[in-house]
Amino acid sequence: MSGVWVFKNGVIRLVENPGADETNTVKAKRKVLVYTPSNEVITSYSHLQRHLYALGWERYYGEPNLLQFHKASTVHLISLPTDFSRFKTMHMYDIVVKNRNMFQVRDM
Repeated sequence: MSGVWVFKNGVIRLVENPGADETNTVKAKRKVLVYTPSNEVITSYSHLQRHLYALGWERYYGEPNLLQFHKASTVHLISLPTDFSRFKTMHMYDIVVKNRNMFQVRDM
């Protein structure tokens, strides 16, 4: 017996041929980072940087291969890849956790 286990609406079941029936396929949704006060999607690092600066974050230049921000009042450090195309969901959640109620990760 082979296939894919699908969890939907609190029920888990084995789908033996997930490509055969369109209703059984699990489609990956693209995640986006949203600045909650204005409900705007972050589309670039300059956009993100503007909001982080407003929240008290400063650029940290300790590692040349990363884009990093720190907040003087905390020990938190946000490390991001220098290329925005490599900006992944794990980076989004790092920003959300360190800036409660200011950012959200949403499905697009």
